[in-house]
Amino acid sequence: MGETRPTAIEIADTVRSGERSAREVVEDCLARIDAGNSALNAFVHVDADAATRAADRVDDLVANGEDPGPFAGVPFGVKDLENCAGMPTTHGSVVYADRGPVAEDSIHVARLRAAGGVPVGKTAAPEFGTLSFTRTLAFGVTTSPWGEGRTPGGSSGGSAAAVAAGLVPVSTASDGGGSTRIPASFSGLVGMKPSHGRIPLEGPSGSQTAVVGLLTTTVAESARHLDAVAGPDDRDRLSLPATELRYAELIDSLATGGLRARWSPDLGFGVTDPEVAALCQAVTEELAEHAGLILDDGEVDLGDPVRLWFQAGAADLWLSLEPGMWPQLADELTPFVRRGLEATEKLGMARYAEILQLRQHLQAHMAALFDEVDVVLCPTTAVPAFADKGPPPTVIDGREVAMGMATPYTMPANLCWNPAISVPAGLTADGLPVGLQIIAGRHRDAVPLRLARILEQARPWPRHAPVRGL
Repeated sequence: MGETRPTAIEIADTVRSGERSAREVVEDCLARIDAGNSALNAFVHVDADAATRAADRVDDLVANGEDPGPFAGVPFGVKDLENCAGMPTTHGSVVYADRGPVAEDSIHVARLRAAGGVPVGKTAAPEFGTLSFTRTLAFGVTTSPWGEGRTPGGSSGGSAAAVAAGLVPVSTASDGGGSTRIPASFSGLVGMKPSHGRIPLEGPSGSQTAVVGLLTTTVAESARHLDAVAGPDDRDRLSLPATELRYAELIDSLATGGLRARWSPDLGFGVTDPEVAALCQAVTEELAEHAGLILDDGEVDLGDPVRLWFQAGAADLWLSLEPGMWPQLADELTPFVRRGLEATEKLGMARYAEILQLRQHLQAHMAALFDEVDVVLCPTTAVPAFADKGPPPTVIDGREVAMGMATPYTMPANLCWNPAISVPAGLTADGLPVGLQIIAGRHRDAVPLRLARILEQARPWPRHAPVRGL
């Protein structure tokens, strides 16, 4: 079993009190990255000098009697789809790989810095965040610390591998169709996707599905993160108003007795590995008992959201490119991205309007579902982690399913803007993590966090991978 590392909260509290210096914490983190990253390929860029300078600024604040913030001295990775000033943003693509450092932080990274966090480097992501595993032409394959040759997931795969291995306590993530929750499930982590707009996302993305977040090992870290970074910003017209809610308090105080809940092994459209379904159902029943949930026996049937998601998310892919890149640089793109661009290049307005109508139908269906219940519980993914170079044709219970159907259950929350969290639900017979997804009605972010906390207290999970926890 690998050594269990301190949480971000433990680090921040000891730095704020002066018990430990931020420089000491960051130097230890950098040493762990230096020792462990070659086996994982979790980080694609590290800036030790900038990290130690940032740590020194935190220590100066403490020495002057000032509070650096709730993430004081906490080293964190930044997913390579998100800007971090002084570091390159390659989007996991050869076409951006030679760019220099960017000048400004994303809103999310800027707020983490303002809270005392210390970015140490960029973590690997598949090209433009398009895959549920992390493999690129630019940087190669990222592997999981949970098993040789297994993927940590995608698209926040580098962040997941880094946190699960204990290289950093937390790392940023983003989630346009499951890219925070899928890696959380595959890597034994906590992955919270907030309500759309809870954390501002600046352009030019125009995304109607993507949100940013953090991969953590505990629910309390996820709650503290949301408290630190949530709130409106005029650069994001979809950002939600500020709230007086304190998620760090609500995870231990929100009343859950009598909440209506519904379990589904497949959301009415998928095919789930029987072992995954059994683990998640058992955990659901245990959670219901501890939280006082009222589990009904109703059905969940969301139609075909996977096909809709692939169509509705096409704009995000096009917005990842700069003018003149397509088709001139087509040969430098991964086959999956290239096929996606080719398939949507001539998408007409009539077809786009049809896609919007289908999405509205799903939103109405989801709204009706959450009129009946407060919470839906299901497996985060249909299968445990597959091969790190990409899945072979997936066979579930004797049936061969397409690659996208290995990770289909996260997409509805993106299309309909619901908050959802993935939390560890146990290990398969092969020792691979399985995640339980808890989905709540729109804007009720405290509910999945509170239920995840109850489950964490009822049956604590291993915070780091036992195979290569460094």
